[in-house]
Amino acid sequence: MAEAPTPTTLARKPKPPMSRLMRLSLKVVDRVADATRRADGTLNRCALSLLDPRVPAISSPCRGVASRDVVLDRASRLRARLFHPAAATAKASTADLPVIVFFHGGGFAFLSAASPAYDAACRRIARYASVAVLSVDYRRAPEHRFPAPYDDGLAALRFLDDPKNHPLPLDVTRCYVAGDSAGGNIAHHVARRYALDPSSFTNVRLAGLVAIQPFFGGEERTDSELRLDGAAPIVSIDRADWMWRAFLPPGADRTHEAANFAHPAAAAGLESPAFPPVLLAIGGFDPLQDWQRRYAETLKGMGKDVRVAEYPDAIHAFYVFPVFDDARDFIIRIAQFVAESAPAAAAAASDQP
Repeated sequence: MAEAPTPTTLARKPKPPMSRLMRLSLKVVDRVADATRRADGTLNRCALSLLDPRVPAISSPCRGVASRDVVLDRASRLRARLFHPAAATAKASTADLPVIVFFHGGGFAFLSAASPAYDAACRRIARYASVAVLSVDYRRAPEHRFPAPYDDGLAALRFLDDPKNHPLPLDVTRCYVAGDSAGGNIAHHVARRYALDPSSFTNVRLAGLVAIQPFFGGEERTDSELRLDGAAPIVSIDRADWMWRAFLPPGADRTHEAANFAHPAAAAGLESPAFPPVLLAIGGFDPLQDWQRRYAETLKGMGKDVRVAEYPDAIHAFYVFPVFDDARDFIIRIAQFVAESAPAAAAAASDQP
């Protein structure tokens, strides 16, 4: 008869390497965010506005980057925050900037383009990659479910497609979509929708997709979800399940095309040559990593260009925390991805009628 497990033989869940202060801070954030979730599936937006105050755009350069808020669609009141290197503040600038259309994380329900963490992250991307970053303040769940943020992402591309909307010189033939967590999910689906009918865009050409620990899922519980549940910050099984219930259509489960890239409906657009190359970030302490690796395998199996950046010690959303060395490394990788894809983007643009 096998011996009963003792406290010394029970496997301990791994903990990500970080300071005690950082671990405690993230635990407090998790608990407070959980407290804003109501039993009826809604959120206490009033409390969230106090916990996540919006920071203003700064027209004067701050560490070499200026920002402004723009209206993408007046009918739906869709807005975005545009970040750009200070040298591009005038129309007279000689170099047109590539554009990254960015979607913030937050499980489709939390945070915004004006959240302090994302305002700072977009500034770093604009500075390091020498690009304009259009951070979309998409509609959030549970007030706005699928497909609202995907529609908003496509509206952002339509906005850029009209040169009259450009407040500064932009090269939209070198346009990228990017996002982390739920934002990475949105970026993927926006790229997929674009690829279904690229000819409907006169000027915009997608040159790349930056998927930072994208939020995908399914009814199955993966090994990483079970192994890291309760041990890693930010993402837990309970939190993720709530977010999917808040975002997906009523009655849908996690096999829905928005959550599960293996769903037949989720394949539309992926076969198109207009679906762009992908830079994918995966963290070793992210419970979602198994889904992200399957995502990479799926795209590679279809012959797509996928570059995977693995960070064994990284937690979910690591790149928004400058205290982590991996955060700076990945921002540099984004800059390299943009620079390396420039020749291919130029060739693709010249092939268009």
